[in-house]
Amino acid sequence: MSAPIHEIPVTTIDGRETTLGEHAGKVLLVVNVASQCGLTPQYAGLEELWQTYRDRGLVVLGFPCNQFGKQEPGTEEQIAQFCETRFSVSFPMYAKVEVNGSGAHPLYDFLTREKRGLLGTKAIKWNFSKFLVGRDGAVLARFAPTDKPTAGKITQAIESALAA
Repeated sequence: MSAPIHEIPVTTIDGRETTLGEHAGKVLLVVNVASQCGLTPQYAGLEELWQTYRDRGLVVLGFPCNQFGKQEPGTEEQIAQFCETRFSVSFPMYAKVEVNGSGAHPLYDFLTREKRGLLGTKAIKWNFSKFLVGRDGAVLARFAPTDKPTAGKITQAIESALAA
């Protein structure tokens, strides 16, 4: 039985239409990313998480977003090349999305509805906001853009979700 999150249509960075159902039964770390942001070095930590935990069932999902300071202006091809050459990113990357406002992607509508931010806000504050989703599709945690991927609270939450 799939959860609502698994039915959400997404487009991979190379243009393939799919749903998150291809990751059903896995723990997901969903991140809105950008190539020209002060937090862009977090790609290295996200890749480290992917390499460390993927065999146990974690999937890191990168969703480029140009809504914050126009820090992701490139095409999907340019973004993919940047991520591969600069940070050796091998985790799944998706087409550029909006995360806030009337044009917000359905995935981000779902995530922000399920797990509010600081002071109960729905809006994503900046690039590299992170959502942890359990194997059952429930949104377990929301982490701030400045929370480093390999920080203790994120790795502890991942470990806990993988053990559940």
